[in-house]
Amino acid sequence: MILLTRLSGSAFALNSELIERVDSTPDTVITLIDGSKYVVAEGLHAVVNAIRYHRAEVIALSAHVQVGEIEAWPDGDRVSPDAARSLQDSPLPADTAPRLASVTVHPALQGLENRSEGKA
Repeated sequence: MILLTRLSGSAFALNSELIERVDSTPDTVITLIDGSKYVVAEGLHAVVNAIRYHRAEVIALSAHVQVGEIEAWPDGDRVSPDAARSLQDSPLPADTAPRLASVTVHPALQGLENRSEGKA
């Protein structure tokens, strides 16, 4: 989500993945893929930079996510990530339960979620 400002001054967050285009006419008009339009106080370059920053942030934070062991069966049996990858390459019977990855926060990021909201 990127933070933007309506012409009235109120702030809102917009899912940047849904933006189809941004026009400067002279007001900045954001058109979403469903045809919805938003007129914002920020200029064209500021909106594009906000989108770039948001996408870079998502990519950078994804490097800090560790995938733990994978729960392979409903009874709680666990397999290592390497074993799970080899299982994913082999065909499984239709009645086999789906395998889910459990994602844990990287130790270096522990507690950062509170700091970003000013609650540290």
